[in-house]
Amino acid sequence: MTKLKPSLVILAAGMASRYGGNKQIESFGPSGETIMEYSIFDAIKAGFGKVIFIIREEFAASFKAAIEPKLAGKIELDYVYQSLDKFSGGQEISAERTKPFGTQHALLCTKEVLDGPFAVINADDFYGDDAFKQAYDFLTTEAAAGKYACIGYELKNSLSDHGSVTRGQINVNAAGHITGITERKEVVKKDDKAIAKDGDTLIELPLDTKVSMNFFCFTPEFVNWSEIGYLKFLQENVNDLKAEFLIPEVADQLINAGEGVVKMIPTQSKWFGVTFKEDAQIVKERLLELTAEGLYPADLWK
Repeated sequence: MTKLKPSLVILAAGMASRYGGNKQIESFGPSGETIMEYSIFDAIKAGFGKVIFIIREEFAASFKAAIEPKLAGKIELDYVYQSLDKFSGGQEISAERTKPFGTQHALLCTKEVLDGPFAVINADDFYGDDAFKQAYDFLTTEAAAGKYACIGYELKNSLSDHGSVTRGQINVNAAGHITGITERKEVVKKDDKAIAKDGDTLIELPLDTKVSMNFFCFTPEFVNWSEIGYLKFLQENVNDLKAEFLIPEVADQLINAGEGVVKMIPTQSKWFGVTFKEDAQIVKERLLELTAEGLYPADLWK
């Protein structure tokens, strides 16, 4: 059993292209809180000891100015910067490429600061307190090299009313270990159904399908293991301006290679997030409801 307090790694380096703004530091809560502040609040309550933000260096000053005054003295903070040149193995990256190389590349950028088990989440998603309790329990009692976990949400609780989303469909065996994560693209809510594209075919997914919302629990060994895979990815995709090296796909590769297991941990928490500009008002209303129910204080940090 580890004695280290787990860290929370927050993916905040995306350009928010579909949303059209820097949603990571936009106010959504009743006292101006960002979405990720609710995750940090829940993580502190669960017992996490440090937050590691993955951001773009050009946004560092505004990001720190927005977050540090609120969190000073509440939890240890660290920052890493995701940039296209990191872990490139000397390969030349196209000058036309502006978007980062995806979430697993972002995790690679934390390699030098990780000191123990950690959870990784998106900055712009609300995950709920039960998810953090479950993650903390796993990270402090079960996590080890080759033994990881993914928090599983019900598909019906993860769809947007304003456009299509991509979701990682989780398949598990009798032991509760993930046998594969299938990326379902262009998933839309239609007449109380979930419709996704499978190649050129439309398929219906059960609403209780367990999906990954990019909430994983790892140890540093997973990050180290992925480095060789990233170099191979770059060799094959360096000229593809849209290719990404993603956490669910790398976890899937690990499972298929027999290098480890990933446990699916179901949560009772309800997910919501901001994919499209139109989602913002819904998120604000949901946070007001949770505050009125007494689940969160009106000001998280007072």
